[in-house]
Amino acid sequence: MKSIPLLRRRLFAAGLLAIIAATLPAAEISNAPARPAPDWIRDAVVYEVFPRHFSPAGNFAGVTARLDELKQLGVTVIWLMPIHPVGRLKAKGTIGSPYAVKDYYAINPDYGTKEDLSQLVTAAHQRGLKVIIDIVANHTSWDSEMLSHPAYYKHDAAGHVIPPNPDWTDVAGLDYTNPETHRYMLTMLEYWLREFQLDGFRCDVASEVPTGFWEDARVALEKIRPGFFFLAEANKPELFNRAFDADYAWPMLGALNRVLMDGAPATEIPRIWREEEQAKFPAGALHLRMSDDHDEARAVSRYGWKAAQAASAMMFTLDGVPLLYNGMEVGDTTESGDPALFEKLTVFWQPKQREGFRKVYQQLAELRAAHPAFRTTGVTWLENTAPQNLVTYLRHDASEEFLVVVNFSNRPQTGGVTVTPGAAFNQVLPAPAAGAKPVELAQLSLAAFEWRIYRRALSP
Repeated sequence: MKSIPLLRRRLFAAGLLAIIAATLPAAEISNAPARPAPDWIRDAVVYEVFPRHFSPAGNFAGVTARLDELKQLGVTVIWLMPIHPVGRLKAKGTIGSPYAVKDYYAINPDYGTKEDLSQLVTAAHQRGLKVIIDIVANHTSWDSEMLSHPAYYKHDAAGHVIPPNPDWTDVAGLDYTNPETHRYMLTMLEYWLREFQLDGFRCDVASEVPTGFWEDARVALEKIRPGFFFLAEANKPELFNRAFDADYAWPMLGALNRVLMDGAPATEIPRIWREEEQAKFPAGALHLRMSDDHDEARAVSRYGWKAAQAASAMMFTLDGVPLLYNGMEVGDTTESGDPALFEKLTVFWQPKQREGFRKVYQQLAELRAAHPAFRTTGVTWLENTAPQNLVTYLRHDASEEFLVVVNFSNRPQTGGVTVTPGAAFNQVLPAPAAGAKPVELAQLSLAAFEWRIYRRALSP
């Protein structure tokens, strides 16, 4: 109990820092450096697995059985959505949300046992893959083991435990002004990292949990597994200073939705990169690049098949860390997001007419892995003669440059791109026909939603 006064002082200090940070202009926050992420995180291709949906059995064994396939796809990090028992009290849907956790120290019996999880992690590590699990630190189910301690939770004026958000009726909000809540959750994170040799955590609604908690967790967990991956489901600049390695590129996803669903000009994409990601975030901050995840309707449903692949081509070649949500690689259209999150909807792995999807994702992952230019922080946006529809940018390092051209229009588009003089560019993806000649960038013609990636060597 001697640690509690110290913990209270740390919580007060963290809260004071958060208040000070909230009053700073965005430019000042962005000037603070991001904590350096290990190379393996910068190089990562993350694959999100919903164990309930990933296989007909809906368990850990179904994931373990396909690790070789994921390795071949180019995945380097397996993210398991919440693996804990799902609460039933006030549950939504037939099964309930995996984000309504009943017991942080237990395994969902539908998924298997702790031994099954250990076997999955061991098998992944044997293949050079990392494994992170989802942690829901903001709230629990209404029948959670923790509710035997009501003081761990937020209350209304009448003293009743309340959800963290009025719409989230299936969960109860945790109160981090209580040092005991802070201590309980920190000890729980230490348990999972130490006992199962995990490589990190994806932290649900991380922006709703005090930054000071995550900073304390970073210090404590580094002692157990140095260089672990802390991924924040958030878009909050201060989380990068002393806690997280990467966050969610929600502004970029929003821009992509506006362009492909609402007819906004393609200039929205470089604008968001400059005004949101660069102007407001610390230098070197990594963002998770996604067009698909468990909270969204499938990208192939939102955008259409060709446009979904165009979106992925951009997400794999921009700065940051690309995400694949299970089934993307085959063009699965099974429902996801609310209310599908609360049901059993197995990925359909053999959809018609989408046999080429897997190859495209594999080629994008291979290109990214083979060329460090895609894993640097620099992006040079290039002007083109059709900016309403074409997005054009360079990724480069000291030895080579890659030009990415994406047509975000549902019609053929012709446009020119101006680059600095030098060696000629040659198309690398999609793979050109044998004997293809260097391209003439002054007059590019692309089909609807077509994308291309070109390369040229730089003079020493």
